[in-house]
Amino acid sequence: MKKDIHPTFHTKVMATCSCGASYEVGSTEDNIKVELCSNCHPFYTGEQKIVDTARRVEKFQAKTAKSKEVGAGKKGKTAKRAAKAVARAAKVKTVKEEEEVKPVKKATKK
Repeated sequence: MKKDIHPTFHTKVMATCSCGASYEVGSTEDNIKVELCSNCHPFYTGEQKIVDTARRVEKFQAKTAKSKEVGAGKKGKTAKRAAKAVARAAKVKTVKEEEEVKPVKKATKK
């Protein structure tokens, strides 16, 4: 190893988590502060904990709730087609019944 190019290694550094747990580790840093550790990480605790600093999860949940509300009140062709499909499904049970329901057009001579 070359001399004077490597950082100094501290064998006893306190790594402190935001939950309050602290561990003694070795590092080139003097102090270490972390957001998650094995005491509070969802993988180890089995509880759902959302670490969301930019409110991305809240924004996504708001979008999905809004789309469900808007989806119920469809407009235009999509709503008409859906209404027709529901009505058709309620009326017709089998293919034979569907043929009976459809009026047969007879060709008339003029």
